[in-house]
Amino acid sequence: MAEKKISGGLKSLLELGPIALFFAAYLWLKDETFAIDGTEYQGFIVVTALFIPVFLASIAALWWLTGHLSRMQMVTAVLIIVFGGLSVWFNDPRFFKMKPTIIYLLFGGVLAFGLMRGRSYLQSLMDGLMPLTETGWMILTRRLMYFFFGLAVLNEIVWRTMTEETWVYFKTFGLTAAIFLFFITQSGVFSRHSSEDTDDA
Repeated sequence: MAEKKISGGLKSLLELGPIALFFAAYLWLKDETFAIDGTEYQGFIVVTALFIPVFLASIAALWWLTGHLSRMQMVTAVLIIVFGGLSVWFNDPRFFKMKPTIIYLLFGGVLAFGLMRGRSYLQSLMDGLMPLTETGWMILTRRLMYFFFGLAVLNEIVWRTMTEETWVYFKTFGLTAAIFLFFITQSGVFSRHSSEDTDDA
C-alpha cells in the first residue's frame, strides 16, 4: 500500500495524543488504589493498562490513514505491549519503566551495527527528510547512537533513584525535549554537510 499524506496536526495528535492522555490519567489516578478480582492495583498500573489499547488504536489509525508505519513505530508498539502487559500481569510498574531503556538500547544497537558495517541505517530511514552527504549521515548516526545509549542510562538512573511521579514527568517531557534539543544542536552538521550545497556546486 502506497503511503498517503495526512496533515501534520493530525499526525502529531495520533503520535503524541496517547502520551498526553497517559500523563493526564496518571495525575488523576496516581493516588488511587483499585481492587480488581481480589487484587489491589495502584493508579500507575491501571493507567498503564488503559494506555496500551489507546496507543494501539492510535497506531492503527495512523496506519489506516497513511498506509504506512515506520520500523520504529512497530518496534515501540511491540515493546509497549510486552512491557506494559508484564507490568499489569505481575502488578509491577518496573517493567513499564524499563521500556524506554530497552527501546533506546535497541535503536542505539541497530545504529551501532550499521556503523560497524560502514553504513548509516539512519539515512535509509530519514533520507527524504534531511539532505545530507554520506559523511554527514555517518557523523549524525554516530552521535545519535551515543545519544540513544545515554538516554537508556539516564532512564535507568531516573526510575531507579527518583519517585514515580518524577519518572512520569521525565518520560513525558524530559525525553521528548532531549530528542528535540539533540537535533537542534546538530545544526552545524546540517549546514556543513548539506547535500543541497553539493548539488548546487
